[in-house]
Amino acid sequence: MSAVPPASFEADLQELERIVQAMESGDAPLEESLANYERGMALLKTCQERLAAAEQKVRMLENGSLRDFADGTD
Repeated sequence: MSAVPPASFEADLQELERIVQAMESGDAPLEESLANYERGMALLKTCQERLAAAEQKVRMLENGSLRDFADGTD
């Protein structure tokens, strides 16, 4: 049994955007809307987890010394 590799963050985000657009249109039957909502919530959780992991990795790479580049100091 081969495992399906997870989609990329960008692919998940695009799918989530399509789901939101479809739900906002209000044209889908109730069952489809519920399935879309469930899938959207799963995608949202996955995207949030990936963002948190990326942030943690950046913090580790920067050794916890992230700084605000907007202030113009080096």
